[in-house]
Amino acid sequence: MKNNKPQRRTLIEALVFLVVLVVACYILGTRMGAQNMLNTIMKTAHDLLLNTCFYLMGITVLTGALSKLFAEFGVVTLLEKILKPLMKPLYNLPGVAALGGVMTFLSDNPAIIALSKDKRFSSYFKKYQLISLTNFGTAFGMGFIVIITMVGYGQGTGAMVGFVGAVCGSIISTRIMQRLTLKAYPELQEPVYAKVNVEESEAEEADTASQESVFMRFLNAILDGGKNGVELGLAIIPGVLIITTFVILITFGPDTATGLYTGGAVQGVPVLPWLATKIHWVFEWLFGFTHMELIAFPMTALGSVGAALGLAQTFFDSGFFDGNAVAVCTAIGMCWSGFLSTHTAMLDSLGYRKCISKALLAHTIAGLCAGVIAHWLYVLVMLIF
Repeated sequence: MKNNKPQRRTLIEALVFLVVLVVACYILGTRMGAQNMLNTIMKTAHDLLLNTCFYLMGITVLTGALSKLFAEFGVVTLLEKILKPLMKPLYNLPGVAALGGVMTFLSDNPAIIALSKDKRFSSYFKKYQLISLTNFGTAFGMGFIVIITMVGYGQGTGAMVGFVGAVCGSIISTRIMQRLTLKAYPELQEPVYAKVNVEESEAEEADTASQESVFMRFLNAILDGGKNGVELGLAIIPGVLIITTFVILITFGPDTATGLYTGGAVQGVPVLPWLATKIHWVFEWLFGFTHMELIAFPMTALGSVGAALGLAQTFFDSGFFDGNAVAVCTAIGMCWSGFLSTHTAMLDSLGYRKCISKALLAHTIAGLCAGVIAHWLYVLVMLIF
């Protein structure tokens, strides 16, 4: 009997999956036509690869090189010292945590884990504070890329307002995570490590760097940073192609010129906007969305902000991206930045798998708050200016 249980569960899962897949394909196929549906899927994925993925890869290569230069020539350290006085009152974190925020802003969520594995870095933290770094760092993940992309659509004001909203979301997420963790596990009040001699380690690093010429340090930084950017650009391709294609398929309608399904790219059955219209007043009041298709952006950002950025060009071409939409999407995109796909692995690598549900709850609340704050802040900015 014990051996039959896993087999039965596998069989049930397979049947449920096949039923859901067949029903979904049937609904889309009967509306679009089976041939049109398959052509649309392939052409949309191809369009996203050429016009979105390679564009994002170009950004990640340049920002990767720039972030490495910032780290190599002390700009990151300078930013950490400037932001240090804000960390304790805002986040209840030691000042060095600012370095984690800067690094994830310039790269992606997992950068905070690489730092937390460093004993020199983590020795400043108590255990519950170290755990909350997953929420703190994720709220800034790929922030530089998100902002640069949004500014590229001519919405600099909206992007900056969205950044402020994301910062507010990061405070909410980190504080809620700390509160939930301490309430459930009071023993995590203890320090992670005893203090190590940070000054000696930093002096050794400085001596190593001084042995190379400035030109070689510059060259190595841009090449290594660019290489990291290529890896990040490649890493977001599956999410953009798979998730974004599916989201487009249930967000957009037939060809706008003819009103018919032609099998072209960026067509589909607008299921998501239809569902959103049932509670449209919620999204209009919270986020100021006038086009319900925009709901696809935050939903996609739950799994991958890179994939969500894949929708940006389509929204821009469709005329959906005004200043308010950019502010809200920037705030939610930065704050959530694919936390559903990274939080579990990040906390597991830290050895605190038991805190995953609390981290997910805190970050869900914070992302929604970031979007609301960005919307109303943008309204205020427009009233003033």
